[in-house]
Amino acid sequence: MPISVSERQAGTLQGILLLLPITMAVMGLIILVPVLPGMMAHYKDVPGVEYLVPLMLTLPALCVALLSPVAGVVVDFFGRRTTCIAALVIYAFVGIMPIFLESLISIIISRAVLGAMEALVVIASTTLIGDYFHGREREKWLANQTAVASLASIVLALLGGALGIFGWRAAFAAYGVSILFAGALAIWTWEPSKRDELSEQAASADGRFPWRAIMPIAMLAVFGGTMFFTMQIQVSNVLNDYYGISSPSALGFFSSLAGLSVAGGTLLYRQFTARLVVPAQLLCAFGLLGLSYVLMNHAPTVGQFTGWLVINQIGSGMLLPALVVWAMGRLPFEVRGRGTGLFMSGWWLGQPLSSQAVAYMRHQNDGNLPATLQTLGILCLAAAAFALLGRLRGSAGKAV
Repeated sequence: MPISVSERQAGTLQGILLLLPITMAVMGLIILVPVLPGMMAHYKDVPGVEYLVPLMLTLPALCVALLSPVAGVVVDFFGRRTTCIAALVIYAFVGIMPIFLESLISIIISRAVLGAMEALVVIASTTLIGDYFHGREREKWLANQTAVASLASIVLALLGGALGIFGWRAAFAAYGVSILFAGALAIWTWEPSKRDELSEQAASADGRFPWRAIMPIAMLAVFGGTMFFTMQIQVSNVLNDYYGISSPSALGFFSSLAGLSVAGGTLLYRQFTARLVVPAQLLCAFGLLGLSYVLMNHAPTVGQFTGWLVINQIGSGMLLPALVVWAMGRLPFEVRGRGTGLFMSGWWLGQPLSSQAVAYMRHQNDGNLPATLQTLGILCLAAAAFALLGRLRGSAGKAV
């Protein structure tokens, strides 16, 4: 039965239902990776296919990065729950459309609409977690988003490969599952209101957008997102070019190990670092990222590289929830959607920026990818040093 007004107390059911939509952003990319060769072969006669098919794959993520600020405005104006449910329904229909579309351009257009829906779903579901939960509960569910997304990437990659047996179009059928998520949200969630908000979360009493509070976090999210996505994109290149590992199954194992390590980092965040102040959380995350990136350049064996890969992804798993929880704590109810959109825009911009940054730095390092990772590591260690400085200043202020 639908939740009544008098029973509005978010619990485990609502938390789980709000975690499921985050898998839609992961699905936008991962589910199609195993069928890309089939698509390339099908459209081999289309001029520019070598550019168009990869564009089709990555376009939703780019839309999330570019449209998240707009999505935040929509979420605040029309309501978080209403927007999330509507976007999930549209996502299902445009997601499966390539099953019936023949033109590659038409498929690309449908993918752009899918990306816009992804932006709405990610912003709305994340904002709802911020609305429904407070304190430690909010930290827990926001951290769980990262773990669920990482584990979902492994499952969805396997699902895409299984569906690909029936042809490349079959993989698009997976997008239809979002209609089930929409139905569950319609039954077991409600539209939040300001009166449900705890006073401790009110960062701005008059509801004005806290630019000075959120912009530094959004800018740091661009940097953090770049560091987060770099290893996920480059791990296969490092293993192939410097350790001679080219087997798809072996590379898939390392990618899965990275995803599990991110989930492990999220668990460590929940159990330990979430109790620390924000500068200490960032010190832990950027410290692990920086140390591992530097030492990857000095790993003579694949075993040592694997160890640093695990540590790197644990740091990544700590970083995203730390930043999201920090941002949520600075956003009042009235503008929480817009603030979440601004933050997510910065984070997702890190995905395309990471590949461009690595390409540029690699050129500067005479093509040496591990040396490029070391450069990124130094930047992360610098960020950790700034976080340490912030922690020390905070301690000094309390002492005074």
